[in-house]
Amino acid sequence: MSRIEERFNTLRSNNQKALVAFITAGDPDLESTRQLFSVIEKNGADIVELGVPFSDPLADGPVIQKSSQRSLKNGTTLKKIVNLVSEIRKDSELPIVLMSSFNPIHVYGFRQFVDDAVSAGVDGIIVPDLPPEESKELEDYANSKGLDMIFLLAPTSTPDRVEMVAQRSRGFIYYVSLTGTTGVRSQLPPGIETKLLEIRKASERPVLVGFGISGPEQARQASGISDGVIIGSAIVKLIEEHSGNPEIRDQKVAEFISSIHQTLKS
Repeated sequence: MSRIEERFNTLRSNNQKALVAFITAGDPDLESTRQLFSVIEKNGADIVELGVPFSDPLADGPVIQKSSQRSLKNGTTLKKIVNLVSEIRKDSELPIVLMSSFNPIHVYGFRQFVDDAVSAGVDGIIVPDLPPEESKELEDYANSKGLDMIFLLAPTSTPDRVEMVAQRSRGFIYYVSLTGTTGVRSQLPPGIETKLLEIRKASERPVLVGFGISGPEQARQASGISDGVIIGSAIVKLIEEHSGNPEIRDQKVAEFISSIHQTLKS
């Protein structure tokens, strides 16, 4: 049983919802990422999603795009991120998911990447620009090595696509709550409940809501109709705003994660 599956089993037994926190690996540097990981874990995240920076991302909004540019400028690579996970695993068993465009994986060599990621302690991968129709080679190899490949669904996903992802996604299903790119939004989009009901009828896997979840109230609303939330831009924005003072940065991130955690666990 994977760390991701174990975490969801624990959450379900306690009638709780999941909090997945996204940060861009290497923003502002890899040592800071390791410190932020610890802060996020201590304040209640159930899974940490490490974003792999790429120069031409498919779904990232301006906040995460800028964080990727800062990370790339500092020399962050996928191989260095995998090595970072190895270091994190010395102190933590929290599930870790990498979110990456396919290009860095292709350049790495997808079999070598999967081997190294599993050896380092990565639990899952999300590749937004690699749809299920084109992912079988990577997916089959990841499955054979016990690395969960997590697929995305969106408001525009057809019933056939919902059925396909329900059958093939491992760990959980990532529901993109809106069309467009990542970013902080003021409210959840209309129609989200209907779509989530459709997805949950098709699969027993956990369904998590991401894109646009920016605070405790939206997290409460989204978790009421799903198995949890994924929050990224709001956290990355805090990191950017307090980049000049790591102590204040960590405090602000801790307070934010704790506020979401309390909302989901109450």
